[in-house]
Amino acid sequence: MPLLTISELKKGARQSSPMEASVHAQIEKINRKEASNGKPFQEIQLRDGADTITLRAWSDTEAFEACSALEPGIFVAVEGIFSHSAAFGLDSKRWEIARLDDDAIEALLEGSQERRLLLQRCDQVITHAVSSITDPRLKALCSRFLDQYGARFRRSAAARGNHHARRGGLLEHTSRMMESALALCGVYPELNRDLIISGVLFHDTGKLWETCPPERGFGIVPELRGELLGHLSIGIELVNTLWRDLPKEGWDTFTPSYEDLRLHLLHLIASHHGQLEFGSPVLPKTPEAALLHFVDNIDARMEMFFSAYQSTGPGREGPLEWVRTLGVSPVPPLDSFRNPASPQDELPL
Repeated sequence: MPLLTISELKKGARQSSPMEASVHAQIEKINRKEASNGKPFQEIQLRDGADTITLRAWSDTEAFEACSALEPGIFVAVEGIFSHSAAFGLDSKRWEIARLDDDAIEALLEGSQERRLLLQRCDQVITHAVSSITDPRLKALCSRFLDQYGARFRRSAAARGNHHARRGGLLEHTSRMMESALALCGVYPELNRDLIISGVLFHDTGKLWETCPPERGFGIVPELRGELLGHLSIGIELVNTLWRDLPKEGWDTFTPSYEDLRLHLLHLIASHHGQLEFGSPVLPKTPEAALLHFVDNIDARMEMFFSAYQSTGPGREGPLEWVRTLGVSPVPPLDSFRNPASPQDELPL
């Protein structure tokens, strides 16, 4: 029986239904409910490093009693025969569930080799960008953040549901934004490159307290600080706190002044949602702030499209299901150009 991630299971069941498989995951929610006919069942939501699945265990199955002894936060292995339908999505009538041992839990938290390599690359993109900052004040600020909060930053999600809503999602989102922003700095050399790198790094750092899974877990459970203040306010507070603790010897001779530099960085964080109705207390008023808002929106929307394609079976040519955050039913993109005939095939005999 193959061991799959939840995403792999969903994709496999769409391509070949039914299919036998095993998944390792953490219980995010578990509730005892009743069907309209009064028949009891257990509804369990499972999450791994990149996706979620909801299964139902009916009262006449072994899984029903097994679920009664489990609770949210426990790591489990689920084995069964899974199928996919247009009406109910991924489902399984008969499945078994058991607790994972410590070695399997550690392997699950580390993620697949592909996932680990992706996050390593994202981390390298960000650290390389920070190392390229020429302004010693911004470089010191960014470096101190990574030193103090790097572990929490690397496991945070970028959102609760709209985009990159997974452990490590904030690292993915920030690295993609960093690459896009740096490419645009080459097009517009008038921009303050150091300020943009710093703004990209800090724009969502408030989410370390708003959408950060625990050290040993995948669930995105906000802390009280995140609930009461929101990530823009927390990000501004974080920059101010780090800024106060930096050594400032010799900064009086630098241009621009360190106070102007701090205010411009705070403006990038405060305005990055781009519109007042989307939560920004102020609109972008500098070219760096406008660029940050646009690359943030670009990466979020690209992720929404790619997620919609990933959640749909292959061979779908027409519009997909409506995506609320995009406001459209996405249409699959064109394939890349291919020429099946090699140059040699086109030569006359």
